[in-house]
Amino acid sequence: MPSLTEKITAAIRERPDHYDRKRLARHLGIKGDDRRELRQTLRQMVDDGALIYTKEKTYRLSDALPGVMVVTIDEVDGDGDVWGVAERKEEGAGRRILIRENGKSRAKDGPLGVGHRALVRIKARDDGTVTGTVLKKLGRGAQTHLGVLHKKDGGQGKTVWAIQPVSKKARHDYGVDGVPSGARDGDLVMFRSTRRNRGQIRLAEIKDTIGNIEDSRAASLISLHENDIPIGFPDAALQQAREATMPKVGEIGHEDLTHLPVLTIDPVDAKDFDDAIYARPDDNPDNPGGWVTWVAIADVAAFVTPGSPLDKAAWEKGNSVYLPDRVEPMLPHELSSDLCSLRPNEERASMLVRMVFDSGGHKLRHKFHRGIIRSRARLTYRQAQDAFEGQNGPESQEVLPELSDLYSCYKALRNARAEREPLEIDLPERRVKVNDAGDVTSIELRERFDAHKLVEEFMVQANVAAAEALASRNVRTIVRFHDEPDRQRVTDLSEFLKAMDMTFKPGQRATPARFNTLLEQAAKADTLETVGIAVLRTQSQAIYSADNAGHFGLSLTDYAHFTSPIRRYADLVVHRALIKAFKLGSGGTTKEEDSRLKETAEHISATERRAMVAERDATDRYIAAYLEDRVGSKFKARINGVTKFGLFITLDETGADGLIPVRTLGHEYYALDETTKSLVGVESGTTWRFGRPVEVRLVEATPVTGGLIFEMVSKGEPGKAPKGAGRRGGRGGRSGPKGSRGKKHARKRR
Repeated sequence: MPSLTEKITAAIRERPDHYDRKRLARHLGIKGDDRRELRQTLRQMVDDGALIYTKEKTYRLSDALPGVMVVTIDEVDGDGDVWGVAERKEEGAGRRILIRENGKSRAKDGPLGVGHRALVRIKARDDGTVTGTVLKKLGRGAQTHLGVLHKKDGGQGKTVWAIQPVSKKARHDYGVDGVPSGARDGDLVMFRSTRRNRGQIRLAEIKDTIGNIEDSRAASLISLHENDIPIGFPDAALQQAREATMPKVGEIGHEDLTHLPVLTIDPVDAKDFDDAIYARPDDNPDNPGGWVTWVAIADVAAFVTPGSPLDKAAWEKGNSVYLPDRVEPMLPHELSSDLCSLRPNEERASMLVRMVFDSGGHKLRHKFHRGIIRSRARLTYRQAQDAFEGQNGPESQEVLPELSDLYSCYKALRNARAEREPLEIDLPERRVKVNDAGDVTSIELRERFDAHKLVEEFMVQANVAAAEALASRNVRTIVRFHDEPDRQRVTDLSEFLKAMDMTFKPGQRATPARFNTLLEQAAKADTLETVGIAVLRTQSQAIYSADNAGHFGLSLTDYAHFTSPIRRYADLVVHRALIKAFKLGSGGTTKEEDSRLKETAEHISATERRAMVAERDATDRYIAAYLEDRVGSKFKARINGVTKFGLFITLDETGADGLIPVRTLGHEYYALDETTKSLVGVESGTTWRFGRPVEVRLVEATPVTGGLIFEMVSKGEPGKAPKGAGRRGGRGGRSGPKGSRGKKHARKRR
């Protein structure tokens, strides 16, 4: 009989990069206390070099990668580390490889950059990272960048042109090798670095002009281009959207459900309404005090068929991108704002789930439908909340009975949610308001009402029902996977909390309930925001997956995204799977679509990440523009990140993030204490710790990059100089990394 090691090896050899520990346990039929042996065996195999534990928390055999391969560089991160991927699919394309090059190679050809290719020797490190040592550079890529074209005084009456890159990682401006006719100061240009210099200035050639920095939406345009997010739609997709018509009852599988008094509750500035809800007391005597609910979601699958131009465009985008001044939609406005928007008093095609709950809010059963509905009303969160509190406005007056039932049902669901104990991190969220001219008018805290939580809980229950329904038919689809926190991150959190006189034992299993208890303690000690950020950074990043593995944060075993197919491709995939599995008409999953579920899951996980970066970058640029005329002003803030080159702070007033370079803290070296997340002066012991409230002064705001640089006004806390610290960390008076680069690094860790 094969040993456990042999079983593990056989499974991983068959499907490398697929199995994490939970999936492997299910595959091998390992349950209960035997999982401890599996965990120990896997750890030993990694320690012995037989397995590689990847960044995605899956396993592969250490001999699965060739000794030498060609890689393409696809990232230079905030630390300056160079990362690449294998070119050949059979050599594990997509595997992240940390590239190492010697000083001789760098001096001869310059450093490797994104788009460059190299022949590298592969080695797996003990921590599971795969490194590639450069043997030979194979050429440079022709990567284009985005920058702002400026006129400058070249002396002696001459005018010269220069390009200021918009990237926060850029180290210098470029001279221009030929300016297009009609060029204007402030033009946004796509440019490519040449291999030529003019004195000490690197030259660039302009490839295209896409706008001007003075345009009202320049900040969003920059963020979209910088993150390679497609703008607009191909002509074929637009034509298909324009020709789309509303299906009639029975035409492609829809039943008449216009009698349901569903209504929508959305933000005040919502342009599309993709979900509607309804609840009523269950009249079944076997379910006293129970509830019947309906969640109706726009039936995007009725208009976007697999393999069509619209489908290809939506797949490429992966999701809508929400910026302060605009939305870059996943679907054309003819669908997202019209045919697929559940506007009041208009018939709309929908996918619906009917759910029955008992009096305690526990779901008893569910059934999916495809129908034509007619929403009774469109309410904002504020209007719904006022109605819940007895302040009825004209918008809510006609649907008061429906609102009353919704709120009563929500209170039952809330009880069941409390039993489930999902992770409850409720940090302040700020909203940047931009007028039509592109100017920031205000930065406000987003209000959080019961109305928000009500809609969220109804959506969670619908998502759970979709995942359970497909699992019951053994149908694979794309699920939302949120893994439990990495053990090392939990250990780091525990060490950090010790410095705050709080205890979190890393040896015990990390659960949402344990984190919630910790957050409750922090709230009593008035350190909720500091501890909340630390707990948030401990969590794994949620991704899309073709293998059901549960959602840690929500404390759910089955969870898929079903409720927003207008703006998330994952939801459209789930809709198609439900249509096929439950024979709800045409437009279900095709064999081709089913065969590429893993590819789609990986792709839309990546598009979601780039959308988050673009949204954050655009917000940073707008906030920097908003604060530009307040340089020199003092602000209350909190230290939200500590690195060897400076402190990252968040302003209380606006939520803006910025950097205080270590060189401005004083004329001594500072050591980074990783355990307490502090910078400590090696001579005086002066300490700057994570989470501390401080007062700062704004010294630089750069709207083009979104960078904010501050200096410290508050005094450091007295502390003890670290023993043997020497010259680790940074020193006051010496130049450090640019604030914008540091800020990017801090964001990356969130």
